[in-house]
Amino acid sequence: MIERNLMAQLAAWQHETKRKPLILRGVRQCGKTWLLQEFGKRCFGNVAYFNFERNEKLFSIFEKDMDPGRILMELALLARTKIEPQSTLIIFDEIQTSPRALNSLKYFCEEKPEYAIAAAGSLPGIALSAQSGFPVGKVSFLELYPCSFGEYLGAADPRLAEFANSLRKPEPLSQAVAGEFEKHLRLYLALGGLPELLDSFIADGDIAAAEKKQGEIIDAYELDFSKHAPKSDIAKLFLLWRSIPLQLARENAKFVYGEVKSGARARELEDALRWLQEAGLVKKVDRIEKPEIPLTAYEDRKSFKLYLADTGLLRRLADIPVESVIMDQDIFSEYRGRLAENYVQQQLTALGRKNLFYWTSGNTAEVDFVMQENTRIVPIEVKSGLNVRARSLKVYREKYRPQTALRFSMQNLCSNNGLLNIPLYLLPWYANFLPEA
Repeated sequence: MIERNLMAQLAAWQHETKRKPLILRGVRQCGKTWLLQEFGKRCFGNVAYFNFERNEKLFSIFEKDMDPGRILMELALLARTKIEPQSTLIIFDEIQTSPRALNSLKYFCEEKPEYAIAAAGSLPGIALSAQSGFPVGKVSFLELYPCSFGEYLGAADPRLAEFANSLRKPEPLSQAVAGEFEKHLRLYLALGGLPELLDSFIADGDIAAAEKKQGEIIDAYELDFSKHAPKSDIAKLFLLWRSIPLQLARENAKFVYGEVKSGARARELEDALRWLQEAGLVKKVDRIEKPEIPLTAYEDRKSFKLYLADTGLLRRLADIPVESVIMDQDIFSEYRGRLAENYVQQQLTALGRKNLFYWTSGNTAEVDFVMQENTRIVPIEVKSGLNVRARSLKVYREKYRPQTALRFSMQNLCSNNGLLNIPLYLLPWYANFLPEA
């Protein structure tokens, strides 16, 4: 199984002196249930697991009152196990199905803080349940994303991942080693980061089965539109969701509402877009014109790009043949490098760089991403191949003189006068190569 980086944060939560119940949020199929169960096995003497979607008897336990003592006693009887403070991890899975169970976390926090409770649920469901009452300030949150390339590589080729993590100097890799990294990068770009799919592929190497699973996951996401979204937004959600690959295919990839539906305006689609964001299915990257701290003070929310949460799903929705990604010389020739941009966004988000922006200077220059790295602003240019000429990044560097600029491409690892070129396959370890501020 793929080792998830979030396991360390779960362990830290377990030992907090003022521990609150935890809600693990994340898009469907990103591995929330497995992670919590594995965490329980490793770090607790016992796990009491309750799935609200599969066990209707659970609902009646929370209908009577919000007395944590009574609830714990009845849960123990239902699960036929002892539930003890500190040594038992209580897992509430699919908690969004029961608004009262979600609200009960407030009383567990106030009256039974010695019990370790971790809940998991889909993002849109939790947002919907929260309308019936939410334990504000009484819960902790962690967010799980699809597996990063680093997490995938750790399972697919542990020695190669260990080698990547050991690198500190921006010096070129041998062609043989670079070739091994590129082979795995191609597979990851084709498959994406959803753990069940990756685990299956790592075990049997069956691309066709992985493709089938991708289709099933997309169907499940679209079923969620009908299940959780307001009826008035369902048709708009389908149109918006399916338009994202087409929007990214445009020359500057800026999102245009009129491309979703002829003549559509922002006010008609804003609710549908917000739902996709809350569901964790899309990432909105706003434009800035002035790269200064804090970046959020200079964002233009009317100009933005939309990326999907998982690059493998983008490839599938864009109808890019899996063979063209795995076998063609130019990985991104079918899609103008947008797969590369989506990949970079996905990896940086998984690394905790949530506030990503892109920069433009009128209609003359555009830098793909800008982020705040500690006390400095770092511009990022993404190139899908070996051709790394970047006029826009040159314009940005001449104007703002950043200490470090990043370029993610398929060119080898190197550093030249403040411009750090990192191969796309080393992106998860980019921070190892940054000079100290």
